[in-house]
Amino acid sequence: MENYKYLGVIVNKDNNNQTDLQERIKNTNKTHFMLQKFFKNENISKELKLKLKNTTTDKMLTYASETGTLTKRDKSNLTFLKGKCIEEF
Repeated sequence: MENYKYLGVIVNKDNNNQTDLQERIKNTNKTHFMLQKFFKNENISKELKLKLKNTTTDKMLTYASETGTLTKRDKSNLTFLKGKCIEEF
């Protein structure tokens, strides 16, 4: 078995967190896409939109991130994704 999921984190024999990070980025993109109508709604305050963003997309990205290391490419991907999420407001 090359990869398996343990407590929501993808683990592999090489202890490489790239697979897990890519999965978290993909899931965050899906969630953000589902919430796009909410984020674009002008009747909802920025404060409420930020609270929702902080409790969904930020938590999905950072879950178990203290257990791995990030490369420059990973940091760039995460920075881009966070910027994309904030851009909606």
